[in-house]
Amino acid sequence: MFKVVNKRYLANNIWLVDVEAPNVAKACLPGQFVIVRLDEKAERVPLTICDYDREKNTITLVYQAVGASTMRMRDADENGYHDVVGPLGQPSELCTMPREELAKEKILFMAGGVGTAPVYPQVKWLKENGYEADVIIGARTKELIILEEEMKQWAANLYIATDDGSYGFKGNVNDCLKDLLANHGKEYTRVVAIGPMIMMKFVCLTTKELGIPTIVSMNPIMVDGTGMCGACRLSVGGKIKFACVDGPEFDGHLINFDEAMNRQRMYKSEEGRKLLKEQEGETHKGPGCATPNPQKVD
Repeated sequence: MFKVVNKRYLANNIWLVDVEAPNVAKACLPGQFVIVRLDEKAERVPLTICDYDREKNTITLVYQAVGASTMRMRDADENGYHDVVGPLGQPSELCTMPREELAKEKILFMAGGVGTAPVYPQVKWLKENGYEADVIIGARTKELIILEEEMKQWAANLYIATDDGSYGFKGNVNDCLKDLLANHGKEYTRVVAIGPMIMMKFVCLTTKELGIPTIVSMNPIMVDGTGMCGACRLSVGGKIKFACVDGPEFDGHLINFDEAMNRQRMYKSEEGRKLLKEQEGETHKGPGCATPNPQKVD
């Protein structure tokens, strides 16, 4: 069990917690996630690591209380304890890209809603290693924007987009991207988009037309976090992948988003899960998580 040392309300039932998890804090990289449980009988909740402090031995997690498990987390004592397993998944490819190649990139991050949390550590990592990136944070309205002040510390340029125009650019993140390219002389060689599935789909449709390579995070479809439940099965370039083991980040232009979103809907019901298992046969489940350096649950 690992102690919660800080808990903060952000917006729209979205919470930030800092957890003492020394092994995870020492080993994790941007893009990876952890599995969190309140106790041994609770559901497994996969959460992308929002930040980490190797000196304080803490990791930062952001979650939106929408289901039974996350609502229990919301209602738990500020100085309570969580089970934490990780780091899991593969780090962002930016962390492993040769430095001479990374220096040539003009990167734009596009964050939608809670997707701002997994964008944050990547932007911070780039800045700490001598690189810069632009960021768009989008939400329906001003009150739903999160981590704006934190992001300003690390982004070369931060743009805010709201659907209702109550703050920043009026429109969604995709509209903002088009405006930056058409009216502000911006050029990008790579886009990283993280947010709701429908947002990432339309960003990828736009960037594919523009010829801009685009990475997306498929963490919205993860459930078990080990590849064994079959929830995050998806088609990437015609090949079967599992977001929690092979990702969560993939080439967005190769993902079959329509299939993934339809699968996500079906997986919510017991009947849908049974049908998927029958249709997909041996490919329904992954091989289990083989990510190195997992932290054992106490």
